[in-house]
Formats: sequence, C-alpha cells, structure tokens
Amino acid sequence: MIRDNLEQAIAGAHHRLENLSARANQTEDSREILQEAIAEISISLEELHVLAEELTQQNRELVTTRHLVEAERQSYQDLFNFAPDGYLVTDLAGVIQEANYAAAKLLNVRQSYLIGKPLAVFIHQTELAKFRDCISKLQEQQKLTEELRIFHNDGKIDFPAEMTVAQTEGSSEQEKPSLRWLFRDISDRLQAQQKICEQAALLDITTDAILVRDLQNQILYWNKGAENVYGWRAEEAIGKNTWELLLPEASPQFAVALQTVLEDGSWVGELRKVTRKGKKIIINSRWTLMYDAAGLPQSIMTVDTDITEKKQLELELLRAQRLKSLGTLTSAIAHDLNNILAPMLTVAQLLPLKHPRLNESSLQMLKLLETNTKRGSDLVQQIQSFTSNLPGQGAIVSVSHLMKDIEQTIKHIFPKSIEIEMNRSSEIELVLGNQAQLHEVFINLLVNAGDAMPQGGKVQISTHKALIDQSWTKTHTAAKVGDYVVITVNSTGVGISPEISDHIFEPFFTSQEQNKGTALDLAIDIINSYGGFVEVSSQVGVGKQFQVYLPSCENSTPSILEEIKLPTGNGELILVVDDEAAITQITKTTLEIHNYRVLIAHNAIEALTLYGQHQQDIELVLMDMMISSMSGAKAICTLQIINPQVKIVAMSALAAAEALARANVTKIQGFLAKPFTADELLNSIHDALIAVKSN
Repeated sequence: MIRDNLEQAIAGAHHRLENLSARANQTEDSREILQEAIAEISISLEELHVLAEELTQQNRELVTTRHLVEAERQSYQDLFNFAPDGYLVTDLAGVIQEANYAAAKLLNVRQSYLIGKPLAVFIHQTELAKFRDCISKLQEQQKLTEELRIFHNDGKIDFPAEMTVAQTEGSSEQEKPSLRWLFRDISDRLQAQQKICEQAALLDITTDAILVRDLQNQILYWNKGAENVYGWRAEEAIGKNTWELLLPEASPQFAVALQTVLEDGSWVGELRKVTRKGKKIIINSRWTLMYDAAGLPQSIMTVDTDITEKKQLELELLRAQRLKSLGTLTSAIAHDLNNILAPMLTVAQLLPLKHPRLNESSLQMLKLLETNTKRGSDLVQQIQSFTSNLPGQGAIVSVSHLMKDIEQTIKHIFPKSIEIEMNRSSEIELVLGNQAQLHEVFINLLVNAGDAMPQGGKVQISTHKALIDQSWTKTHTAAKVGDYVVITVNSTGVGISPEISDHIFEPFFTSQEQNKGTALDLAIDIINSYGGFVEVSSQVGVGKQFQVYLPSCENSTPSILEEIKLPTGNGELILVVDDEAAITQITKTTLEIHNYRVLIAHNAIEALTLYGQHQQDIELVLMDMMISSMSGAKAICTLQIINPQVKIVAMSALAAAEALARANVTKIQGFLAKPFTADELLNSIHDALIAVKSN
C-alpha cells in the first residue's frame, strides 16, 4: 500500500513539473514560474517524507511479525519434537519426511536416520498387509486408527503400537498432499487389559456370586457365579433392581445391612434370598462400599455364598447331637426299665409252672401281667429305636396285629373331634419289619395328620395286597417287582400344596407351624430299610393320603407257629451274673425248675471268684453287660483268658447290636435282650450248650 502511494506521489510530482515547464515556455515571467516550481517541489518532498515515515513503520512491523512467526515456528518445532507420542510425516507412499524426537526414541534411532526411510521398514512382516490396507483406506476416509506391531533392529525394538493416521492436502501447488502419523507404545495398556481379563475370568470361575450395584440398587455387574447361584443370566440381571430380583418380600435385615455398609463401609451377615425358580436359599453375604475418584460413595460390591446345604448339615449335626444325648439318656432309662420288667415277665410265666393248680381267674391275671409287661418292653424298644435312628433287625410282623396296636395307641392320642376308621383286611398279612419301629412310623404319620385337623376331621386306615409288575416300576423308581402289603392312611384337613409335597420327607421339614408336627424323614428311612417305599398324594383344602408299601413275606413264612415244649437241662451248672437281685433270683428259679443248677454272682469280682472255684463244673456263664465293679466286656475277656473254651451268653437291657458294639467282645455263644421270657432264656442256654457240644 505504501509502495503504491509512493509511486503515485512521484508520478504526481513529475506531472506537475512537466506542467510548470510547459508554462515556462509559454510565458516570460520566469519568476512566478520559479516560485510555483519551488512550491510544488516542497509539496512533493513533504509527501515523500510522510511516505518514508510510513515505510519505516511498516518495516518495523514486518520485523516484529517475522520474529513472531519464528517464535511460533520454534514453538511448533518444540511441540513436534518433544511430544510424548511419536509423530511422523510421510508422503502418500509412506516415505518419512519429518519425524519428532519421541518417534526416534520409540524406534531407538536418530531423527536424521528416519528421514527418507519407508515407514514400512518399522512394521512387523506379519502386519505389513494391515499397514498397506490402512494407507489404501485413506483414499475413502480422512482419518483412521489401527493397532500395529512395531519391529526393528532384529527384534530389539518390538512393541504393539496404536497408530492414528490422517491425510492432509497441500496448501499450495508446490506443497504436495502428505500423511501424518501419530503412534504410541500400548504394551502397558494391553498388559493391563490382559490382567483385567484374567481377573474377570477368575471372578467367573469362582463359585461365589459376585455382583456390583449402584446406590439406587441397580445391578451393574453380574458374574458367572451369580448366574449359577440365582439362575439369572448377566444380560437379564444387569440394570434390574436387586430388591425386586432377589428379595420379592420386604426384608428389614436388608435395609439394616444397607444402612450399615453406607456408614461403616462394609457388612457381613446371612440373608434369605430367592432364585429365579422361586427356591428360597440362605446366603452368607459380604458387602463392600466402593468409592469414585473423588472419594465419594459410588457402588456396593457383594460377594454371596450359598450356605443352604451347610445350614442343613448343621441342623442334621445338631439333631444327631441331640439324639445322641437323648439316646444316652434313654439307654440308661431303658436299662433300668428292662431290669424292672424282666423279673415281672419271668414271674408271670413261671408261676403257672410252679403252681399248676391256679384257678382260671389267677391265670388270666398272670396273662394280663405278661401282656402288659411285654407291651411295656415294646414301648421301651420304640423309644430306643427312635433315639438311635437306626433300622431294627427284620422280623415277621403281622399287619393285623400291628393295626390293632396302632388303633389302641392312637385312640389315646387323638381328641374326640377326630374320627378314626380302621378297615383291616381279614386275610393274614405278614411283612418283614420291626414291630416297634413300624408302630412308630404309623403313629408319626397319624400324629402329623391329626395336627393338620385342628377343628376335627376323619382318619381312615386300611390295608390291602398289591402286586407290582415291571411296568409299574418304570414310573415309581423306589419300587421293585413283587408282592406288597399296602397300608393306606387317609385324612381330611388342610392338605399339602404340590410344591411342599416334594419336600415333606426331607430332614427336619414340616409344613406346620413351629412346635407342631414332626419331620417324616425318619419314617421314610425305616420303611426303605425293609425294602418298602411311601407314596403321598394330597389336595389343598381336601386332605392327604399316605400309602406305605411293605414287601409281603406271607408265602415264605408259616402263619401259625406250632407250640414246642420248653427245653430242660441235665443238671448243668450255670453261673448267673447280674447286679439286679430280682433278675438273678427269678432267673435262678426258672433254671432250677427246668433241671439246671445255678450259682449267683452280683458283680464281676464275685463272678471271677466263683468261676475260679468251680471252673471244672460250670458249663455256661450268663453275664450281664452292665454289671458293677467291672464292665461285662472286661469280665468276659478275663474269663476267656482264664479259660479260652468258656461258654458265655451275654444279656443286656440295651439293644443287642448296641450292647455288643459297646462291649466289643467276640467268641460268645449267645445274647439275651432284657426283658426276656422264660422260653427265650431256656432256648438261648440250650442252643449255646448244644452248639458247643456239636463243635
């Protein structure tokens, strides 16, 4: 602009001088012309001076601008060279034209070394195709990002890189289009991602349910363990409300846990939750409060362990411990009761033998005494059977007699508001089992039925035979082909829902309120031990039906046992050892009536002394397992040391298997369970003596 003004000023000055020269040639008054020329020259000089000042100012501005441009160029160069990421400029073929310091450092070469080198030289051979594909794609898009493996100097430089490339158009005809490459080493990032993947895999491998939810209870994370525990897949659970998904019913404990974790940062406790299928489970839950970068609460991580089975095992262990304690107590009580009942039973059988002329009334009274004594013994056996929770030894049981006993028992248990109807088959039905245990099973079923009828109702008990064939066993896995006796218990009442009926035989399960009803798992165990099974059907609001199937053994066992004459001795000497005077006295009397001689000992020391004195004459020792001063087991072992051929029949008020297990004795000739009858006593001694003689 200033240059144009200067040229115009000079041209204007020439034009004015030419006008003055032309006028000087036309006039003679040179003085006036000279004055005008001087004035014109002054004006032109003034204009030139002004323009010179402007030109000087412009030069200063140009110098300042040049310095600014240089500073900006240097700043750009510094940014270019010292940027943390590698930066390259290549032509469209990929030949490097510019490279910053970071690029040279990443590639471990000098900056000057990079200029003129193809970028492909620094790309691993396995990824050259991907590199060329990136350059090709830039014809369609201006910018793209790709992961490529940088490789150079025989593997000394080898790392994964994230490369971003963009194409720039030339700003002038002389400047050609170029490619600008930004790349960085992402080894640490890939290692971190790998570690995260491994940790995520570990979270999925664990059997615990791990979930993360925000403070509004929306699920953010859900691992494989949570899928296995609760049944919901991750895509189904994420975004859902925890309360609605796992706690359909309001839980005050959950609210307390939430408040605690917000105040203290963590919480540990047990919660009851529900699975996708509606199954209620017990969870050991650990909560941890998670914070964001600013240190504010962000989410809650929960680790849940399903301890439902563990809790059931703990209950079973507790029950076993209680039964063990109860069994110890009942064993002691049973021992004393059986010692009391034993002489009563023997006396009732012995008196008619000693006094054959007793009138009919006395005989009936003795028979009544014998019957009630046996019943008392059966009750003791039932208590022992219940507390030991072990199947009894199988014997032949008459179903008709069993039903009669059950009817007599249940009439004393049920209130008058419950009607009892018995439909016993007229046929003789024999099954394999234990009278006391089967009695306990049906009393248990009936008590549960009665508890389900608080307002009264009706119970029907019936028996019939059934033949189970191969086709029936296909739909009833517990059944086997054969003849069965079916005992059916029908009862009115509230009934059982289908979802509960599948669990009624589980340990400790009862559908009734606390402190009412009993679990039926023991009943099914007893029935199964004799080869039977139980079928249950029910309708809510109508009632329920239990059908107990027991294998029939009527064809293999005679229905009527012929009475045989009681065996008698030949003057053999028997040593009777028992600390109960009544038992020793009645046993002595019974044996003497049947032609045996008897020695009495009331403790182990006395027994050993008598045996030492009469060893050559004593044919058999009748030893109580619970005698005083020394256990029966030790006394038996001592006798066997004195005489390895000694003949011993053990007796106890406890169950035979339990007594022998406790005693841990071997090589005895028999066992008598108290209270025993006269024929059981005589037959045991007779069999022991005969067995020894035959050997």
